[in-house]
Amino acid sequence: MRFSKQIVTVAIAVAATWTLSSVTSFAAERSLYERLGGVGAIQAVVTKFIGNVGADKRINGYFKNADLKQLNKHLVDQVCQASGGPCTYSGRDMKTTHKGMKVTTAAFNALVEDLVSALDTFNVGKQEKDELLAVLGPMKKDIVEVP
Repeated sequence: MRFSKQIVTVAIAVAATWTLSSVTSFAAERSLYERLGGVGAIQAVVTKFIGNVGADKRINGYFKNADLKQLNKHLVDQVCQASGGPCTYSGRDMKTTHKGMKVTTAAFNALVEDLVSALDTFNVGKQEKDELLAVLGPMKKDIVEVP
């Protein structure tokens, strides 16, 4: 049985379109958590982030009394949960945690810069970076006390 060249061309085009849409659909269905690389990748970013904050003279004073091991655990759980992962954040809410710390907008922005730097260190894609910042950004209203 011979197929005409036209039928074969159409069949190949349909197959290619179906394959491309399946790949695109699969990528769109993956959670931010999965696209970030899971808990191991989140742990690596958080560890780098905490190092960045510790070296950042603009804001490291806010963390001078922090239990860094506990902070690391809470941040991993928070990012993991916020990105659609299986973790559960069990720390205090942001308003309670930062009450009386007099966190300024400039300090919050410096913290975000340190996070972006950590994400860049691990070559996190722009889309994932933007999505993560969009998920975490609304916390600003509960963290900043001094505009």
